[in-house]
Amino acid sequence: MKLQVIRNCGATCTMGKLFVNGVFECYTLEDVVRPNGEKVAGDTAIPYGEYDVVITFSNRFQRDMPLLIGVPNFSGIRIHPGNTTEDTHGCLLVGQSRDSTAVHNSRLAYDSLYPKIRDAITRGETVMIEYV
Repeated sequence: MKLQVIRNCGATCTMGKLFVNGVFECYTLEDVVRPNGEKVAGDTAIPYGEYDVVITFSNRFQRDMPLLIGVPNFSGIRIHPGNTTEDTHGCLLVGQSRDSTAVHNSRLAYDSLYPKIRDAITRGETVMIEYV
């Protein structure tokens, strides 16, 4: 399974669209994209590139969730519900709608996306996410 995030970088946040195997799935929100190599803990967007996605137990959320593997200088990067950059902590938020600084109906978007990722992994597929 191929996930792809196409971004629109702004001064206070990074909005985007998430595609699953080339089909639009939902909107995304991240922290700001910083210059290559610059990182502010919990306040920096995921670097451009392609990463493996696995599902592991999240201590923070107390349930299984998608986790990005191999992100340079990052750890614990997940795809999860949330609405504003206050909720991201460096992760990728998903939503069914958006405005200029937030995503909305994030739990509904997540509840639609998560089973697709889980089922692909259960079938033995590799799940990758690409940030462009």
